[in-house]
Amino acid sequence: MALDLSDVKRIAHLARIEISDEEAGQTLTQLNNFFSLVEQMQAVDTAGLEPLAHPLSAVREMSQRLRDDAVTEADRRDDYQRPAPAVERGLYLVPKVIE
Repeated sequence: MALDLSDVKRIAHLARIEISDEEAGQTLTQLNNFFSLVEQMQAVDTAGLEPLAHPLSAVREMSQRLRDDAVTEADRRDDYQRPAPAVERGLYLVPKVIE
């Protein structure tokens, strides 16, 4: 998919971007290079390939470093709810705002 200068100017107009002819020419080159790269990537046969969770998992065994799921803070819900105007069974009660 190759763009021409009128396409770039139309896109700039739709985006409400003021662009000079020189900037439009540079942008045209960059966009056409980008679309060329996308076409090259789409041409690669990927049938039968498993997707990777991480790019490095293609070259070495990877596992996510997850921390242990351990409680590190004390339960202070009662302390936080004490100043609230209305609480019921650990939940804050608020006035109804939508009928």
